[in-house]
Amino acid sequence: MHIKFAEYMQFSTQEILFAFGLTLFAGLATGIGSILAFFTKSTNKKFLAVSLGFSAGVMIYVSMVEIFFKAKNALILDHGEKIGYWITIAAFFGGILIIAIIDKLIPEAENPHEMKGVEAIPKDNDPNKKLIRMGLFTALAIAIHNFPEGMATFAAGLADPSIALPIAVAIAIHNIPEGIAVSVPIYFATGNKKKAFWLSFLSGLAEPAGAIIGFLILAPFMNNTVMGILFASVAGIMVFISLDELLPSAREHGEHHLSIYGLIAGMIIMAVSLVLFV
Repeated sequence: MHIKFAEYMQFSTQEILFAFGLTLFAGLATGIGSILAFFTKSTNKKFLAVSLGFSAGVMIYVSMVEIFFKAKNALILDHGEKIGYWITIAAFFGGILIIAIIDKLIPEAENPHEMKGVEAIPKDNDPNKKLIRMGLFTALAIAIHNFPEGMATFAAGLADPSIALPIAVAIAIHNIPEGIAVSVPIYFATGNKKKAFWLSFLSGLAEPAGAIIGFLILAPFMNNTVMGILFASVAGIMVFISLDELLPSAREHGEHHLSIYGLIAGMIIMAVSLVLFV
């Protein structure tokens, strides 16, 4: 039996703060990548492959098994079985289309979906305007990508705390290489570790910013239809990120089987955690 929007979507201050805290944690993981770039001589490729595969497994499983059907159930309440299902499908692929367009508009060199390891650090320590430009554009690109990711994490936090934490951890893991991509060129152009770290750290703030702005804009209109469309779009965004970014990067950084093992492990842990917290 479906529960009406008014009965289960009345968010308390505690629930909103919890969802925002998870979003902040996920976004600021870019700072971890910045630190790793300064103090690690080489990337642990096997660990990175498993971790990125794990993140993809968590995000794909929770999107397709949990969030998509929460969206469908909410939309069916307002529009009936058939139309509600069609709106869910349209919103799901609409989310994929939005993130794909954003991805397409950003040049490959500055695109955070083109993952970089610590080995990407230039060997030349000579200040260079091109390196500064690369770092700044990468920070901007990451901010643009993190905005919808922030909405995704925040929406998951409001939808169900039991699925929110694994999603936040998965997004945080995939934000770490993005932090490397920002800090490396800035540091080697300026020689200033603090400046490189703070730019990397601040680029992650787009994630909680996306959560706040999205919530403030949508809060006055919250009902089954709005939440259903939002959740279905979020599911599409996370599936695209997993297939376009996480899995290819995992395979690049390690053996093919390691990324798949990580993927399956992520799915298993997500499935078990959903059963345990029902």
